[in-house]
Amino acid sequence: MEQFTNYQEHIDNAIKWFWEALPNLVAAIILLFVGIYVIRFINKMIRKFFSKKDYDESLESFLQSLISIALKILLFVLVITQLGVQSSSLVAIIGAAGLAIGLALQGSLSNFAGGVLILLFKPFKVGDFISAQGVDGTVKEISIFTTKLKTFGNQIAIIPNGQLSNNNIINYNAEDTRRDKIDVGIGYGSNIKKAKDILLAICAENENILKDPIPEVYVGELADSSVNLTLRFWANNEVFWKAHFHVMEEIKTRFDAEGIEIPFPQRVIHQELVESK
Repeated sequence: MEQFTNYQEHIDNAIKWFWEALPNLVAAIILLFVGIYVIRFINKMIRKFFSKKDYDESLESFLQSLISIALKILLFVLVITQLGVQSSSLVAIIGAAGLAIGLALQGSLSNFAGGVLILLFKPFKVGDFISAQGVDGTVKEISIFTTKLKTFGNQIAIIPNGQLSNNNIINYNAEDTRRDKIDVGIGYGSNIKKAKDILLAICAENENILKDPIPEVYVGELADSSVNLTLRFWANNEVFWKAHFHVMEEIKTRFDAEGIEIPFPQRVIHQELVESK
């Protein structure tokens, strides 16, 4: 009987606590949903604000991510406080949790620092074509922790900012123009001067290739089975690949028409017939 009385007492205390905490619980739930709506509205207004301003797209995406996370953390603090957790206790909890999370997420903190460094020193920006971490692509977005690249195959490569800020990066759009280097081999029996004239004529006829600096052709190597010529020319970034592929196709077409041999690996098989005794 005494044990039943204890159970009843616990149940009564739980019901009493529930009714006492219900107003705060309801208020916290309402605050949570209202806060989520407000955060979405603020993010929408921020995007609209940036769309009307001529700011760096890299900075825009980074600030939007940072503001969104900061607002969500603030909402979490308000909801917990509404549930009755004292601010001093909350500070202690957040401090302990921050230390634990910081130790567990050292890589993420490194990525955050890397994102800040990328925005400060600007080794690249949204829209640049870069090569980093074995990936070539156009920078689509720079967020707090990662950078997204769109590759040639229209895939999205996500690279942590910590790795980007601490390793080599090639930014192909850092300058307005780029120099191409094409190596082409001709046979030892072919006329070198004629081949060089053809390469220079291809460049002169292509409107996408800059005439200043002038294109250059020279003998780069006397290889085992070919004389390797090196063609160098300059083009603006936006038409660089168009010029490159046009030159590659024209080299094959013109050399064939002029009888200039482009050597390729060949294997000669000698067959010996052995007469059986």
